Amino acid sequence: MATQHHSCRGRLWRPERSASENGVREGWPSQAPFLLAEGSQPIINSSVAENVLLSVAYTGETNPVIEWKHTSASGTTKIAKWKPGVYANISSSYKDRANIYDNGSLELLKVDFKDSGYYLVMVRDELGIILYGTILLNVYEILYEDLHFVVVFFAFLTAASAVLICLIWLCNKYVQFLQTEREQLRVSETEEIELQTMGC
Repeated sequence: MATQHHSCRGRLWRPERSASENGVREGWPSQAPFLLAEGSQPIINSSVAENVLLSVAYTGETNPVIEWKHTSASGTTKIAKWKPGVYANISSSYKDRANIYDNGSLELLKVDFKDSGYYLVMVRDELGIILYGTILLNVYEILYEDLHFVVVFFAFLTAASAVLICLIWLCNKYVQFLQTEREQLRVSETEEIELQTMGC
């Protein structure tokens, strides 16, 4: 099944400076990194078994650490944490169904209902600047039931049409039979009258 590329670009996410970093000058560097997304909480709607791309775009001069987490009613799960070209750690539960990209994007393969929820991305550069992004994913069931109903209803209409055609054919034959019987009866009565007239 083809990957759905849900682009989430167009908004500047405000960076935050890590309080744990020391020796960082006040103010922002001239080339401060930023994370592009399409709103404070972009929403992606997908069907079961589709591939979904949680797309963000990080730009900056330093090599960042990128981390994705999934938050739902059942709790928060770490998905992946990587530094492009240096290391990549993907959670065992996502090993065979997640792809990561250098720009910070995350691709989920063959999503299921359990994949619904909020996806939190954190990008931390070497200067201690932290960028956050949030994407909401809704996973829905493919409505085969509706298609099944349409097929069954169409089959019912076809069968009903066939029965109706048969009834019309039978009615037509019955009318023809009655007309023939009436004609034969009329001829018989005419002949009987003629014979009675001749007998007189």
